[in-house]
Amino acid sequence: MKKLLFFCLFILYLPAAAVAQTIVTGKVYHAQSQQAIAGAVVRANTGETTQTTSDGRYQLTVSAEALYFVISHVGFVPDTVAILKDQRIEYMTPLQPQQNMLREVQVQGYETNRPLLQTAGAISILDSEVIQRTDESSLVRAVNTVPGVRMDERAPASYRISIRGSTLRSPYGIRNVKLYFNGIPLTEANGTTALNLLDAASIGSIEILKGPTASVYGAGTGGTVLLEPKRATVGTELQAGATIGSYGYQKYRAAASIGSAKSNVLVQYTHQQYDGYREQSALDRKVLLISPEFYISDKQTINSHIIYSDLYYELPGGLTLEQYNENPRQARGGEFGSVKQNASMNQESINIGLKQEYKFTDNWSNTTAVYTSHRFRDHPFNTDYERNANQEYGVRSSLEYNTTIGSVGARYIFGGEFQHGFEAARTYDNNSSAVGALRTDDEVTAKTGFVFGQAEFELPADFILTTALSLNDTQYEIIRLAQATSGNYTYTKDFDAVLSPRIALLKRLTNQLSAHASISSGFSPPTEEEILTSNGSLNTALEPEKGTNYELGIRGYSLQNRLSFDVVSFYFRLNETIVSRQDASSVAVFRNVGSTSQKGIETALSYTFVDAPEDWLSLFKVWGSYTYNHFRFKDYTIYREAQQKEIDLSGNHLTGVAPHSATVGIDAATNFGLYLNAIANYVDDIPLNDENTAYADKYLVIGTKAGIRRSIAKQLQLDVFAGVDNLTDEKYSLGNDMNAFGGRFYQPAPDRNYYTGISLKYSLQ
Repeated sequence: MKKLLFFCLFILYLPAAAVAQTIVTGKVYHAQSQQAIAGAVVRANTGETTQTTSDGRYQLTVSAEALYFVISHVGFVPDTVAILKDQRIEYMTPLQPQQNMLREVQVQGYETNRPLLQTAGAISILDSEVIQRTDESSLVRAVNTVPGVRMDERAPASYRISIRGSTLRSPYGIRNVKLYFNGIPLTEANGTTALNLLDAASIGSIEILKGPTASVYGAGTGGTVLLEPKRATVGTELQAGATIGSYGYQKYRAAASIGSAKSNVLVQYTHQQYDGYREQSALDRKVLLISPEFYISDKQTINSHIIYSDLYYELPGGLTLEQYNENPRQARGGEFGSVKQNASMNQESINIGLKQEYKFTDNWSNTTAVYTSHRFRDHPFNTDYERNANQEYGVRSSLEYNTTIGSVGARYIFGGEFQHGFEAARTYDNNSSAVGALRTDDEVTAKTGFVFGQAEFELPADFILTTALSLNDTQYEIIRLAQATSGNYTYTKDFDAVLSPRIALLKRLTNQLSAHASISSGFSPPTEEEILTSNGSLNTALEPEKGTNYELGIRGYSLQNRLSFDVVSFYFRLNETIVSRQDASSVAVFRNVGSTSQKGIETALSYTFVDAPEDWLSLFKVWGSYTYNHFRFKDYTIYREAQQKEIDLSGNHLTGVAPHSATVGIDAATNFGLYLNAIANYVDDIPLNDENTAYADKYLVIGTKAGIRRSIAKQLQLDVFAGVDNLTDEKYSLGNDMNAFGGRFYQPAPDRNYYTGISLKYSLQ
């Protein structure tokens, strides 16, 4: 692995090898406005491919047999250009806009690699433009535009993701949602995900798959998130940017990239600081991303990533309603107050991944990825002091076979994934932020894996049938080396292997409309932190969640493709549901309850009033999403000591889930480079405990960002912007602590705050 790292860095200094006899160069521009078109795909008939740079230019080395190349870009009519042999000329190619062209997006979800209109499942896509609608301080605002999905930030860099109510068992951190980065598992073998090791500026795009996806992505009942890193474009570019804002917010970014038809490498460094809106809520994060990709041949592509992260953030703690109303900027006080105990997280980590895609023949191909990660944590908490080191490695591989059975196209995928994690974890007394006496010393080994198979059939009458099955297994081994009260022991928990099937059917109604239906089964074992709680006790009775999801959806385009829509309804019945409650020392204790019934509707709409790059108002689009959740507990009772009796909570609203939520946004731009993004997010009352006796108030938060993007000369692009979050100065809690002891439910979000920034991109010729 070290040799590979050195090779990736060394390749930065190597010129692209000339492996063909003809070099074609040119420029692509808008036929009406004459403006350069960046990102246009240039593909020779012999397979060589490149993209245009920010100034519309390209250079492509092709074989002597190449006769022509095709230039294409979303929203434009493709053009075919004949190659003039033995003539060193620059091909100037105008592309005609095509307003009525269907703008289909390719998705990776479920390993289909199909257009979204041909993919059966509830999938939402966030591209780079969506992520850049805000200041990129985090992914929270972008993710919360997706129906059925909610991302919380209990403190800066303390993230939690809920897909269809999956935060029920997540008092902190990300659980029951599987995350991948560059097609490689980011979720660890122990079931948790350290999303905060990434910077939002490192993400190129996001796909969110909702509901059980166990057939392809292993155990899980919440959903799957596919993160793609930023990649270099063709040519050589240098980038730099800076953003400053309220409450000491500062962010700096520097990047360099080299891209050609055979390889590209992006190196990016970001540094983000924040003093915090509340007491004890500062942040300091440094992230280095190295993202190389090599096109070895028409058959083989290798890409990789190296992420180094140095993260420090503080934890202000939850407030009671009285404290929240009195002063939302205060931190948790008292004997175990956050300031007194210096509740905070120091985390240093490195994640290295390598993925190869190899095409053996026109029918057979393989994708294999390997990774390793190392993480070190120093974590003074309100009630203890934790220090741990984690080492992990894993592999994922899939084999694809394409064929036809009579007149039916068929595609088979077989594969598997294995992860191994080892953690050395120690807890101590926290004596006013100083390490005290040793409480526990544990060695935890986590092993998880699955094998899967999937078949797709392109049936007559434009039906696509998908069937899939996976076999999942998880095991934990906990070795207690020291504990003052109980002594040493070894505990092994090996969950039974579980089969998880999925069947989906899609009907292409027209070229612009499709409907889909699916039935899938989910299986989610407890995480290591749910079995081995932070007070050192073992939760040996905890069992995996299991559930079945039924789904119907329709998506498409109409009104000359100005209107796009995506509507999904679902019913999910989850058994052995895992819930959490805090004890007096703020330790989360987990247990299985009977079941939950989760019904909902998720809707996303977008209407483009203007899409005319040649006009002064070049873009005006209104978009929005709406989510309705009818989530209820079933067969759920708790014992209340004060009354010495059991209380039936069946029929109560699911904790942490708002019945209604909606987002509305406006995107506008001019051909001069001026742009405006505005987002309004509404969230209904949220139940904060299983008894439904405490609620977080509904809120409406508005944010705007405006700026100007201009090309200076031919090589320099400038982006100057400013924005405001919480424009209406709403008082609300983002990232509530569910079932918190003593009513400490509330994690106040910042009031009205501002930011401004500048970004420069210089293209070298």
